[in-house]
Amino acid sequence: MKNWKDGWDLITIAILSFLLIFIIYLSPENVLRKVIGLPFILFFPGYSFISFLFPERRELDTIERVALSFGLSIAITPLIGLGLNYTPFGIRLTPILLSLSLFNIIFSALAIYRRFSVRDPFIPRVDLKEVVEWDEMSRLDRVLTVILLISIIASVVTLIYVIVTPKTGERFTEFYILGPQGKAADYPTKLRPGQNGTVIIGIVNHEYRTVNYTVEIWLVNASFSDNRTSIHHMYFFDRFNVTLNHTPVNIEGNWTPQWEMRYTFSIDEPGRYKMWFLLFKDYVPPLPYKPMKMKDFAGSDAEGRILDAVEGKIQSLNLNIAVREI
Repeated sequence: MKNWKDGWDLITIAILSFLLIFIIYLSPENVLRKVIGLPFILFFPGYSFISFLFPERRELDTIERVALSFGLSIAITPLIGLGLNYTPFGIRLTPILLSLSLFNIIFSALAIYRRFSVRDPFIPRVDLKEVVEWDEMSRLDRVLTVILLISIIASVVTLIYVIVTPKTGERFTEFYILGPQGKAADYPTKLRPGQNGTVIIGIVNHEYRTVNYTVEIWLVNASFSDNRTSIHHMYFFDRFNVTLNHTPVNIEGNWTPQWEMRYTFSIDEPGRYKMWFLLFKDYVPPLPYKPMKMKDFAGSDAEGRILDAVEGKIQSLNLNIAVREI
């Protein structure tokens, strides 16, 4: 190796690793993130490592280096992730990006140093015919080389297709209630008749489509015996609608709410109730008669709502509330 130009491939890997960091943090939606990201994960780690281990031309031919580079990259990347899993950093975007970049840059630098120290270093050429030494190959070697090239190209194309057109993830809706301070605590479970209680109702749409949600609130007196739920009273309490667009699941940063409503209520009749919050998506089953606040639907077909909620057929939440005179 006579000058730094002979290390153009390894210098390019180091530069692209630096460039990817800036792209991800300055312009995360840039298409270059995927263009550089694919070889960054699937080729650069293995190539820089192979170049470090085998700096001489005679040790491996070009096709073997390319094949081993893909194979080693597929092995190295998960191992770095496994190591990060046992550190305080965890498997997150920033530690993975910085760890892989550091790996690529360090071994590229070491590989360049080793190229300087050997007599006949491997230096990739642009001339494909010269790279694969086609004229010097036997017929069997040519066939195997073609098969290997087709396999590599097919694998890369398949991987690009999977990444560019990812499958739809799990469809679900986050539905939750919080106490008045925005925490999963201090719920209004003990009230006096007419006293206000407050909860925060939240919904997050991960359905990969726009959904018209309907929330129904019921006050229910029921008992459970012999694996059967018996509903004694089922008072309609409230109903409201909200339409939400899909929001992607954020696994890298802090969780943030999409829609929340501060809901204040009061109950005039003393008793022990279970307040049910039922969530319907797009379609709401009809009620046997017009809903009115504190109208008792016990004994009607509306009981199926609560029975389905008990069995988990309807997405629901509930809160035990005791209303007593002091």
